[in-house]
Amino acid sequence: MKPRILVVDDEESIREFLEIMLKKDGYEVTCAEDGAKAKEILTKKSFDMVISDLQMPNMTGIELLKHVKDSYPDLVFMMITAFGTTETAVDAMKMGAYDYLTKPFKIDEVRLNIQNALRSKNLEVENRTLKKELTKEYSFQSLVGNSDPMHKIYDLVKRVSQGPTNVLITGESGTGKEVVAKAIHYNGPLKDKAFVTINCGAIPENLMESEMFGHKKGSFTGAVADKVGLFEVADSGTLFLDEVGELPLTIQVKLLRAIQERVIRRVGATDDIKVEVRIIAATNRDLEEMVKTGAFRQDLFYRLNVINIHTPALRDRKDDIPLLANHFLKKYNDRLTKTIGGISVEAMEMLKKYDYPGNVRELENVIERTVALEGGSMILPESLPPFVNTPSGRKMASSHEIEIGQEGIDLDKVMGQIEKELLVKAIHAAGGVKKKASKLLHITFRSMRYRVEKYNLGTVDDEEMDDE
Repeated sequence: MKPRILVVDDEESIREFLEIMLKKDGYEVTCAEDGAKAKEILTKKSFDMVISDLQMPNMTGIELLKHVKDSYPDLVFMMITAFGTTETAVDAMKMGAYDYLTKPFKIDEVRLNIQNALRSKNLEVENRTLKKELTKEYSFQSLVGNSDPMHKIYDLVKRVSQGPTNVLITGESGTGKEVVAKAIHYNGPLKDKAFVTINCGAIPENLMESEMFGHKKGSFTGAVADKVGLFEVADSGTLFLDEVGELPLTIQVKLLRAIQERVIRRVGATDDIKVEVRIIAATNRDLEEMVKTGAFRQDLFYRLNVINIHTPALRDRKDDIPLLANHFLKKYNDRLTKTIGGISVEAMEMLKKYDYPGNVRELENVIERTVALEGGSMILPESLPPFVNTPSGRKMASSHEIEIGQEGIDLDKVMGQIEKELLVKAIHAAGGVKKKASKLLHITFRSMRYRVEKYNLGTVDDEEMDDE
């Protein structure tokens, strides 16, 4: 649709000039000779912009502006003023006008101002829509589960989201710590402010300070321009420190100062910058143990751990698996334009028996993979990945659960089964990359290759062998 513009001016020549110019530029134009007529037109038709003269009989441009901002707050308003009355035009901008045009007009300037105003409106609408989508995506509905541990999380999220208190979220990898952090942010008073994530385990130590606090041009090799740090980007909003346990001690000192004094200093700068940021941190490590060993500062731990939220492992809330599985089924049906009707009883039982070392993230990956490959109308046991629908993929019995009767046991067979189960879990945790799986099990890659072939667990890529 063409952008719609309402031109309001008591001078016919001005109306005609703007109408001809704007129609030539591809806009749909309606004209009104005064503010009263403009009010009437606005009740019958929607517009993207109003361009109005300041001085008019019956209703002034200021009075029309006030009416538009009260009744149509999203409508862009541009004021027309005569030379020498710019002070009144500035007052109009304080009341909500986007800008003003001064008579006599400069055509290129008029065109540019209108284009910028409409672009600004579109960006504002897009930002508002995006914020609504984010708020919806990370509302309490994004925290799926009906188990007792999840109800405790719902209660904590609801309470801590309303204040600026720092929060530490603990739990194994894949348990949804970032989802909880976003639920806290988007359900509180900061929801319209920035939510900025720093993955503390993914940024090299020599770049961490610059990423967090920014740097001045020339402060180190490669600093070719001033850089704003993520603390500044998150000002007035929330800074999410993911895997905070990975932070080196040198950065922990600077982070502590930023939290305590609410100021940061860019690398190479001499002046401080004041910031107001809410900190939400997350870790899969035992920070209290790290404090004891000196790997994590005690004073920083206390600053971060004002309120603790622990996200439970999926094996500790297996009653939630059907809810989560169906939630992910709907998600990937929509994303992959599939129409899979559901998960069979047998397939759901298999999903519930699997141990999920990767937690909720692993369950989501299983459902996404299954939906992507499924050609039928229902997820069946054979639809699931081999590590889920075979006994080797289910919970491994510990040694004290193995009964030794009078007839004894085949130790080699039992140990072989345990070894195979651990290999399957490691390969899956490594995303199928055998070399990475060998590191998880602390064995050589050649040993890994031997075991993969021994238990018929697939093949080893030649590229991986070449890297060895």
